[in-house]
Amino acid sequence: MERRPIGAGSLDVGAVGLGCMPMTWAYSASRRSGAESLRAADAALDAGVSLLDTADIYGPFTNELLLSRILQRRRADIFIATKCGLRVGDQHMVACGRPAYVRRACDASLRRLRTDVIDLYQLHRADPEVPVEETWGAMSELVAAGKVRALGLSAVGARADRRGPAGRYATTLRQLRCVQQVFPVACVQAELSVWSREALEDLLPWCAARGIGMLAAMPLGSGYLTGELTPGQGFEPDDLRARDGRFTAEMMAANQPVVAGLRRIAERHDATAAQIALAWTLAQGPRVIPVPGTKSARWAVENAAAASIRLSPADRAELDALPAGRRAWD
Repeated sequence: MERRPIGAGSLDVGAVGLGCMPMTWAYSASRRSGAESLRAADAALDAGVSLLDTADIYGPFTNELLLSRILQRRRADIFIATKCGLRVGDQHMVACGRPAYVRRACDASLRRLRTDVIDLYQLHRADPEVPVEETWGAMSELVAAGKVRALGLSAVGARADRRGPAGRYATTLRQLRCVQQVFPVACVQAELSVWSREALEDLLPWCAARGIGMLAAMPLGSGYLTGELTPGQGFEPDDLRARDGRFTAEMMAANQPVVAGLRRIAERHDATAAQIALAWTLAQGPRVIPVPGTKSARWAVENAAAASIRLSPADRAELDALPAGRRAWD
């Protein structure tokens, strides 16, 4: 598989990563299997994937514990990325960026993952009560201590900016400018897919101009862009899609033209809709690394194979012309 750089340094990873959150959290609890999730990770690694993306909040903690089992067997094959900055509160999550907490969180992640170093440590959310520079400074100390190799930000500020006139990622960009003066940002993780393109407006250009990578989260639209979901099928109560306005029966039906467009191009390439969606994301820049999440070995192999698909200019134009995803509250 093609390799792509993480940041401006010497770190690189397979062009397609593996999002590990669905293995223990947020999607279809009744269909989770630790054994199948580990088979999925093994299959992805065998196909050239190297970046495994997790977070301490996933579970919480169970995702890192699960991945420790494959890290023990295949550490040399794995670029492990995890996150800090979110804690479980009273029926909700709260941001925490206090330096002492960051140091404790890193040590705890190292213990759960059973590794000596985290390849990429990401700030999951900025704490509104703590200057982001202070949080980032504590994270940079972890690099100096040899516990972390590179630092990244994950979707910081995106939710607050969703309806803002300055753009969805205006807050993220302000924070990036602040922390970049403290310690280099290796990459930013943000949602980017055929039906969610806001990051192309200003976030990705800003990163590209500075040699900062982008981990494209949800490049398959939380499963919708695979074409495997049926409008009105419903979701389990703990599934994040049950609370996403793009996944009401009405909006899933309204967004079918996006899937239909992916399928048209997939037929030309003897590929799947999911692979074309990933190929579009890969085509957005040489430092863009899609991180599709799955707990299935079958889908992990299929996703990895998307790295070999080359879209023509006509393909790109047709995909770019597809409508953005609609949600119930738009």
